[in-house]
Amino acid sequence: MTRIATLPLFPLNTVLFPGQLLPLHIFEPRYRLMVEECRAGPLAFGVVLIREGREAGEEATPFDVGTTARIGQVERLPDGRLNILCVGESRFKITALHHHRPFLTGDADLWPWTPLASGVVDGRIARLTTMLTRYMQMLARATGNSINLDDMPSEPGPLANLAAIALQIPNHEKQVLLSAPAISDLLDGCLDLLKRENRALKIAAALPTAPNDPWLPFSVN
Repeated sequence: MTRIATLPLFPLNTVLFPGQLLPLHIFEPRYRLMVEECRAGPLAFGVVLIREGREAGEEATPFDVGTTARIGQVERLPDGRLNILCVGESRFKITALHHHRPFLTGDADLWPWTPLASGVVDGRIARLTTMLTRYMQMLARATGNSINLDDMPSEPGPLANLAAIALQIPNHEKQVLLSAPAISDLLDGCLDLLKRENRALKIAAALPTAPNDPWLPFSVN
């Protein structure tokens, strides 16, 4: 594992995965300071799901597994607030929390998923591709959106991360996926959840709906 000393931490009601885009509106002075320091570095900061507490105000207690976020676009507003666009990079595990800065920091180890054995053909990859394609197509129809699935990843890591990002499930279930020790475990978790969510979408699509009534045929995040 690679040690990261004093990683800036941003506890959110969001679970971030590698490769995921994350837009953020930064208004608290402590996080404006954090963004400026990261950009001056340039450093990434860690996005962690809140275990206890709230996003704004008093310091929140996070789960110990999160993902580093690299800042891309920055829009500065006249009153000092910021709109930023980040991308998830690497999974990490917190080893110690520090409370001496205006924002939370921690020591952390980068924690990449244990890969599949080299050269092994795993049938779960094909099943996940099929189930994720079906899920995204049904979700697009349910929400009236269009979707392009031409660039579906073929490697197990990026594919499993895409599935975890796409799943419209509660944050505590996403945190379980993020905390899976190995890609094998992440594949299994995504397959189980996609099986459940595809069944729910199929059932919901068959139910009669009143005209102009909104309906959400999937688990609310």
